[in-house]
Amino acid sequence: MEGAKMTFIVRNYQDSDLEPVVHLWEVTPGMASVYSIAECIMSLRAGSPAVVAVHQDKVVGAAVASVTDARAWVMRVAVDPDHRGEGVPSSLLTHLEDRLVNAGVATISYLLAQEEQMAEGLSRAGYTRHEAAAYWEKREALTPGEALTLNALGGRVLTRDLWQRLAGMHDEKDIIDKRVVMPLSNPERASAHGVMAPHAIVLFGPPGTGKTTFARAIASRLSWPFVEIFPSRLTTEATGLAQALHDTFALVDNLEKVLVFIDEVEEIASAREGVSKSPAHGVTNELLKIIPAFRQRDTRLLVCATNSVRSLDQAFMRPGRFDYVIPIGPPDAYARAAIWTSFVSRSSRADVDIEALVEASEHFTPADIEFASRSAAQASFEREMASGEAAGPVGAATGDYLLAISLTRRTVSDLDITRFDEDIALFGRL
Repeated sequence: MEGAKMTFIVRNYQDSDLEPVVHLWEVTPGMASVYSIAECIMSLRAGSPAVVAVHQDKVVGAAVASVTDARAWVMRVAVDPDHRGEGVPSSLLTHLEDRLVNAGVATISYLLAQEEQMAEGLSRAGYTRHEAAAYWEKREALTPGEALTLNALGGRVLTRDLWQRLAGMHDEKDIIDKRVVMPLSNPERASAHGVMAPHAIVLFGPPGTGKTTFARAIASRLSWPFVEIFPSRLTTEATGLAQALHDTFALVDNLEKVLVFIDEVEEIASAREGVSKSPAHGVTNELLKIIPAFRQRDTRLLVCATNSVRSLDQAFMRPGRFDYVIPIGPPDAYARAAIWTSFVSRSSRADVDIEALVEASEHFTPADIEFASRSAAQASFEREMASGEAAGPVGAATGDYLLAISLTRRTVSDLDITRFDEDIALFGRL
């Protein structure tokens, strides 16, 4: 296995996984649990939350929990001995926690049979060790009532690794980390320096540049619930869009911590023209009233994204409502290299010419790169399936990627880039 790269997926446990999971528990005595294998089997059969890691159709890791009211106990985590040191335990815990938190669990506990290799990983994952026993506890962001509210809003608590998985875009990440994440994560230290933590920001840029991905990554980094408001869905409410918007934010007010994301905000905050009593004016006016009230609490952040910042209402864009107006443009060469590397590394092939892909994909958005990468991977997969066996290294070759790039229609035109540069000068506020 030395020098090889582990690729695995984590998914929910299925009944057909029982036999390989039990076998895994039997061959991993070094990851012992205070729960017996029989107790864990009973929990699996009762439908308790459980996830497995799969590599080449083989179960190489498993984690199961039991839930009582708002507390969950991680009963057992096991990893195939041949796949230790490849990030399997942390991925299992991340996915298991995601299920538990969104089910309303407020505290996750882990009682170890002894101080062994899981202890260090639990500490890194945010668990706190209680003395007098190897008892680890992690308190999550939601109370049971907040979990119900979040579910009603269609929101969720995201996995904690989205920021780390955000490849490239170093400049944008650096600005958002310093201006947004750091003050919100360290409010007392920020206040000591006279820094006001932001309450609302605008992300603007051409389509496909990653504005939604950034919003989700911010929520993940803060460990705050993520709620996305879709203006198009609110228009179906019988009460009308303005009232539906008011009711949605009234529900959001029940959450102690939350990141609210509105994509394509120009749909409800475009420049007001024409008759002052038009429905569009009413919606914009309602949003203008909502934002100051939303800003009253320090543990909430409104993120609005737009492809057309110049079309937004001037009153909506005033500094008193939005702390920062941050451009998110197509990735530069450094960022494209990081994004291509993240996709190429999903296969076991190590001879892809990343520099050639970077040069061929100038002005590609992250979404464009993902599409081209998926197209190349699909072509490689279909070629292997047609031949019946793998010939040489598994995965798309440089030629596959270059062909896919040539067949991918760019999302952002040269005119879009010119306008984006103008918008940065006119509207950017950092």
